[in-house]
Amino acid sequence: MIELVDIGLNLTHESFDADRPAVMERAAAAGVGRILVTGSSVEHSRAALHLARQHPAVLRATAGIHPHHAGECHAATRADLLALLHQPEILAVGECGLDAFRDYSTPADQERAFRLQLELAEDVQKPVFLHQRDAHEAFVAILKDYVAGLAGGVAHCFTAGLEEARAYLDLGLHIGITGWLCDERRGLHLKDVVRFVPLDRLLVETDAPYLLPRDLKPKPKGRRNEPCFLPHIVATIAQLRGESVESVADQTTRNALELFRWQP
Repeated sequence: MIELVDIGLNLTHESFDADRPAVMERAAAAGVGRILVTGSSVEHSRAALHLARQHPAVLRATAGIHPHHAGECHAATRADLLALLHQPEILAVGECGLDAFRDYSTPADQERAFRLQLELAEDVQKPVFLHQRDAHEAFVAILKDYVAGLAGGVAHCFTAGLEEARAYLDLGLHIGITGWLCDERRGLHLKDVVRFVPLDRLLVETDAPYLLPRDLKPKPKGRRNEPCFLPHIVATIAQLRGESVESVADQTTRNALELFRWQP
């Protein structure tokens, strides 16, 4: 069985508090051998780092400020993030970016936090773990100011269309595909995206506990997503591309290990 890498798991989320070890055991049994734990605030990034240190054979983490938390940036935030980013268990900067779908933070605060993290990514030479929702043009405009100095990155939880995918590929980014692909209501357009994106630029993720694939059979009793469902996403991608599950699994794993410079 090819070891899969889930590049986006919100393992610090409270929904995992009661059974986090069991969630990791089910992931391992399903062939998900490495997991990148998402940091969405300084507090959650510290928690993600703590988890990564507890499970060094399986977990690594990101450290950053999600646009929803951009208003929480203060004078000490840069130093807090820089201290986290210097830790070897932290492999990427983020989750960072722009979100115009919800108004949890003002556009000005979001841009300020985004630029801060892009500057840090240049300084530490770690890839960026990017979030964009309903803010494509502003997102690309800001990225263009920094992309030449970045050590790569991924458009995490990609839910947009071919135009956006092409723009991110042109910027040298990878594309992260989630169970949104398996949603017959909202994800049909992603079928064209996964056929279009070169296999060596695709990454796979669950974004659990969110985005439970809707076409799982049998259906889980609850609505919480888990990393053990990542093979279902890989199989869906393989079917759409007309390629073997093994080739998609092998290449997406290689992509993740190379982008994040993930050492054993």
